[in-house]
Amino acid sequence: MRTFSRLEQENNNFSINCRRDFHTPQVIPASFIQPVFEFSYKMTFGNIGNHRDHRSGGSRSRRKGEIFINTFQGKLSEFAIYNHFLKIGYKLQPPDLSCWERGKWDSFDLLVNGKHISVKSTKYFGHLLLLETKDWDRNGRYKPSNIIYDFILLVRLFPDGERLMRAKKLLFSDDLNTENLKFIIQENWNNDIPGYVISEDLEYIIRNRFILPQNALLNGRTSMDAENYYIQSGDLRPINTLRLD
Repeated sequence: MRTFSRLEQENNNFSINCRRDFHTPQVIPASFIQPVFEFSYKMTFGNIGNHRDHRSGGSRSRRKGEIFINTFQGKLSEFAIYNHFLKIGYKLQPPDLSCWERGKWDSFDLLVNGKHISVKSTKYFGHLLLLETKDWDRNGRYKPSNIIYDFILLVRLFPDGERLMRAKKLLFSDDLNTENLKFIIQENWNNDIPGYVISEDLEYIIRNRFILPQNALLNGRTSMDAENYYIQSGDLRPINTLRLD
């Protein structure tokens, strides 16, 4: 049985103690950037699709600028994994770019050789795979799609999109056109894949309550908007051990 490291805790402050540093980043092909940009714009400022303005169990409403960059980075991470699998010889369909209305989800991020894969993203300096507790049952089933994923992969992206948006004073905007946001697609985007968990790992994490509470402070700086299950980056299974045959 694998073991997992709990965050250090002092009162309401939680600290990371099991890291896997961002290294050997891979360039995300430029051909993926424009379609992901267009999808993210449609799902927010374009009002064609609609993403939730708050996280499951969260209390803070996100502005459209925040939702846009979160959507962009999330979908770009799916394409990063798609690119990874293509490079090592797997055949698969690209990530879905359909625009879903609020309250509807696609069933999975990627399907490879019959295996359901979920992709989670974070910033290049991030060390947690976070899963909002209200989205998962005690057996590790994702409630919105009613699926137990075979694998959940974590992707870290460079640069930090929220920082880019904040520098342009656009992060908290609700009314932008594509011209305002073109600097996003002019960036060179890179990623690494610190690792993954299998369904049995997630079930263990849930049953043993590896939980980062709502309103807790992470590393003394970041207040958690929603309650999350967590796995530290150093506890993830290394990506070179993942087999889908």
